Amino acid sequence: MSIQIIHSSSTTSDLLVKGQVPVPLSEPACHISALEVNVPERLDCKTGIWECSRGRFERQVAAGEVMHILCGSGEFTSHDGTVFAFKSGDTLFFPPNTCGIWAIQETLRKVYVLI
Repeated sequence: MSIQIIHSSSTTSDLLVKGQVPVPLSEPACHISALEVNVPERLDCKTGIWECSRGRFERQVAAGEVMHILCGSGEFTSHDGTVFAFKSGDTLFFPPNTCGIWAIQETLRKVYVLI
């Protein structure tokens, strides 16, 4: 077994710039950075640390997702109009095919696992 550790994950500078979100809904567009972490023997599982600047964008992930908010705050509005506010320390569980709008109020950094 190979254990991986990211020290100070809420502040690590190891994230790579990925550019702007695919479907921005604000000006300027949100920009994202990420550190992808491969889990040996589970290459079908996408995990890592993800960061996004302030703004709004449409969620484009079809997979289910578990995320833990390391820092930042915002809201997610599902397509049925339900608003979910979140902040540093919260953990969210998204079922597959969850559609809606992210509104990032303070730069968001999260640990994520796509399932």
